[in-house]
Amino acid sequence: MASGTQGNRRAREDATPRPAHSTDTGTAAGTGAATAADAGTGAGGGAGAGDGTRAGADAVAVAKAAAPTHGETVRIDAWIWSVRLVKTRSLGATACRGGHVRVNGERVKPAYGVRVGDEVRLRHEGRERVVVVKRVIRKRVGAPVAAECYIDNSPPPPPREAVAPAGVRDRGTGRPTKRDRREMERLRGPIPPHDTPHTP
Repeated sequence: MASGTQGNRRAREDATPRPAHSTDTGTAAGTGAATAADAGTGAGGGAGAGDGTRAGADAVAVAKAAAPTHGETVRIDAWIWSVRLVKTRSLGATACRGGHVRVNGERVKPAYGVRVGDEVRLRHEGRERVVVVKRVIRKRVGAPVAAECYIDNSPPPPPREAVAPAGVRDRGTGRPTKRDRREMERLRGPIPPHDTPHTP
């Protein structure tokens, strides 16, 4: 009988809900979630308010980290590559050797040491870039950081000429006829004669 009574008591205790523990746990979890949400809202508001300032400060910090130490100078070919005016350093050196890079109005060699305040003129890929050096760096950086390293006084790029491609045919139309070839030659313009030596 004692064992049956204890079993009935345990069954009743198991069936009885325990709101205290579950409510406390849920309240604590809810409070923590609300606190986290409030913190996230505050952080988001702060980030939105000073987003531009923070990005500019980060760019300046990265540019300072890429600067040379102990007042060393930086080669002009390395600098125009670091600030993303050319895609590779070898292209920068080639542009210097070809006379396409001028510093303060004078043509310079790839080993020329660039300084803050110098005006650099670069003609590359059909466009002239005119920049004034703000920061001297020797490591390639991202575009936002590169923009903090110079003042861009470049003229606007020339507009692209809308030229329709000549000789493009729809798929499945077959080989062009003589009339089609004459039309394509007319669109392409006259073909220059070949300068082949005449053999008797």
